[in-house]
Amino acid sequence: MKIALAQYSPVLGDIPRNLDSHLELSAKARRAGADLLVFPELSLSGYRLRDLVAETALDPRSSRTFASLREASRAVALVVGFVEESPLEKGLFYNSAAFLHKGSLLHVYRKVFLPNSGMFEEMRFFAPGRTFRSFPTPWGRAGLLICRDFLHLNAHYLLFADGAEIILAVSAAPGRGVGEENGFTSCRMWEGIGETVSRVTTSFVVYCNRVGIEDGAVFAGGSFVYDPFGRRVAQAPYFEPHLLLADLDPAAVRKARQALTLKRDDRPDITLANLERMIHRDAH
Repeated sequence: MKIALAQYSPVLGDIPRNLDSHLELSAKARRAGADLLVFPELSLSGYRLRDLVAETALDPRSSRTFASLREASRAVALVVGFVEESPLEKGLFYNSAAFLHKGSLLHVYRKVFLPNSGMFEEMRFFAPGRTFRSFPTPWGRAGLLICRDFLHLNAHYLLFADGAEIILAVSAAPGRGVGEENGFTSCRMWEGIGETVSRVTTSFVVYCNRVGIEDGAVFAGGSFVYDPFGRRVAQAPYFEPHLLLADLDPAAVRKARQALTLKRDDRPDITLANLERMIHRDAH
């Protein structure tokens, strides 16, 4: 399969304009032969929304914006980031990502770990998700994560235990710290986690980060793809808009899991038993 990562800068609060960018990039990815195009976190709305959260909220099952995206997904599958409001939970907003394919909404994921320190204020505006779940795609089982989720080992493990072969992470991560090389030291952190997780889960790891400046925050870009052996397949430049293309061989998961039998030997029952023991102990 050929995957594309849309490292771009959304316009804060302007869904119509961002939708146009999504459709333009979808057409560009399709012309490049991509099967799947991944956008960053909150790609339809921008990140630092604050009081614009309710104004930009969408129901992916009924909104006109998603009708246009579902139509675009007939040519190239899409992962998009958005503010979600379910008609069953009016007034509750989620930082969500959706996977669209062949005109259908295959999966919606709600960000679980909401940062709430420094420049991050997500817990003021968003409700947390509660579920990590893999889902079938034409290229193997996939799992979605959003930004801070990527830093939590249990998020990766739960997707691994649930059969994920591709971990798709969408992000709006700012650059922090000056490294010895070009770029930020924070970028090295994301890359190091990507390499490690791909190796220990024997899965593809796809990380799409946004760029641009928004309310004083500089988003770093540097999107990347690692294969199931922990090898970096492709990486976008830092700071710049870029459409990153990478060829992935789904058979590589089988080869990696034959060579390193971590999936075969995993014991989620033992993990569950020990977590229950710890939770029960801490409750008393």
